[in-house]
Amino acid sequence: MATERISLTYRIVMWIARPIVRWWGRLEVVGEQQLPDGPVLLIANHDSHWDPVVIGVAGIDRRQIRALAKASLWKNPAAARVLDGMGQIPIERGRGDTQALSAAIDALQAGGCIGVFPEGTISRGKPLRALSGVGRLALTVPSARMVGARVTGAVDIARFPKRPRIRVEFFEPAGGQAQPGETAIGVSKRVMAEIRSLAPPTVPGRRKKAALLQAELD
Repeated sequence: MATERISLTYRIVMWIARPIVRWWGRLEVVGEQQLPDGPVLLIANHDSHWDPVVIGVAGIDRRQIRALAKASLWKNPAAARVLDGMGQIPIERGRGDTQALSAAIDALQAGGCIGVFPEGTISRGKPLRALSGVGRLALTVPSARMVGARVTGAVDIARFPKRPRIRVEFFEPAGGQAQPGETAIGVSKRVMAEIRSLAPPTVPGRRKKAALLQAELD
């Protein structure tokens, strides 16, 4: 199956972000070869607002990642134009947004790479349950290859002058691809558990604020 071409808008945004993520963030990318041609369902942890951009920069040499992003980002007309140009898909989180899932299915069937954060929002250092959406996509489009992405260090981008050390690891789930007998929520939980085993929830933000929030969580 064909692979979607990377749009000009997507390339420009990743080019702008590249110095911050690759140079300042000392980005390390592992398993980039795990992003194949054809339909890909990329599943990642979400601890920082920077995560979608960090993953995008990490994978730009191989794929354009079309993330399911919160619909409120489209309220700003300028941001909406950029997001649309990047091929991102708005989703109303927590409402079972069938329209967003349908758009993601169409994109996968067209050979796209769809990025999903199954926990639905930034963890803020707190364990969150995985939602079933990514499992539904995997079972609906069995030709799509599930790929996990562990992101660590992105929370430190906002902790200037501390220099971050960002790492993105792409990997095939140890349990393999979604199986016909699995439930949607079972697929989501299985892959997220593997991601979180080496990328536990981390508090983002400035050092003092993060420390206070972590103390409240503990």
